[in-house]
Amino acid sequence: MEESYTGLPTSHLLGSVPAVVAEENNATRHEGINVNVVPDANMEIFPPNNGGGGGRGRGGGGGGYQTLGSPTPDTFEQQPTNNWRGVFNVSSYTQYFNIDTDVVVTRLLSSLNPVGGDFFSKIDANPDLYGLIWISTTLVFVLASLGNLATYLMQKHADSSIAWSFDVSYVNMAACSIYGYAIVVPLAYYFFLQYMGSNASLIRFWCMWGYSLTIFIISSFLLMIPFEFLRWTIIIATGASSASFVALNLRSYIEGNDLSVAIVAAFLLQIALAVFIKVWFFV
Repeated sequence: MEESYTGLPTSHLLGSVPAVVAEENNATRHEGINVNVVPDANMEIFPPNNGGGGGRGRGGGGGGYQTLGSPTPDTFEQQPTNNWRGVFNVSSYTQYFNIDTDVVVTRLLSSLNPVGGDFFSKIDANPDLYGLIWISTTLVFVLASLGNLATYLMQKHADSSIAWSFDVSYVNMAACSIYGYAIVVPLAYYFFLQYMGSNASLIRFWCMWGYSLTIFIISSFLLMIPFEFLRWTIIIATGASSASFVALNLRSYIEGNDLSVAIVAAFLLQIALAVFIKVWFFV
């Protein structure tokens, strides 16, 4: 019926556009269609990905369609933390410095209380390297400056006529010893526990050992007291507190594995660090 009407001569009729009306009716019909999209449908991109042999087609061929959401080689290259190249990529470590001041203060206070609970459970959601770097750096400058000041006071107390000069070697020794200890010891424990079959986390080890140095910053100021017996008492108490913090948390971390030797070694290493600080910087 519509075809018979559209075939009639209508040029003499003003405003008669049946073809357009038919098209509008068809468009209206199409707009009224309810298209149900299945969320889990395997949608595909056209044209097919004909790149060199990497993609898989429907029939198992090399030039198939590329599925939406499927990982591409470029996607894998944007994951620097999943391969060894991420170790040397600075952007891989930015997440470990995204931390609030309140969280840092809480972790500092936790490191001063060895029996205050499992430290690893507190940092499990967001371990940081902020404490490792800034606590170590602060301790380096505190030891270098206060060590020189202690030497000055001792010399002036013994003989005020002796000339005194700042000993730059204190800075070098403090940097090498503190940075070396805070980086190498957790790294050695990480590889050792991996070798023994334990699930170790290097970032968490660096975080814990970094915060364990907090108490040495406080005790360095107390070591300015010019009484040798009191100095030794302070440094031994400091070393015991820091060693207990490391050993107790390390024991809870590797619980279930018979690695008592590793825990005792961690305790003795912290005591050795305390003795080293006293002997070298506060003689």
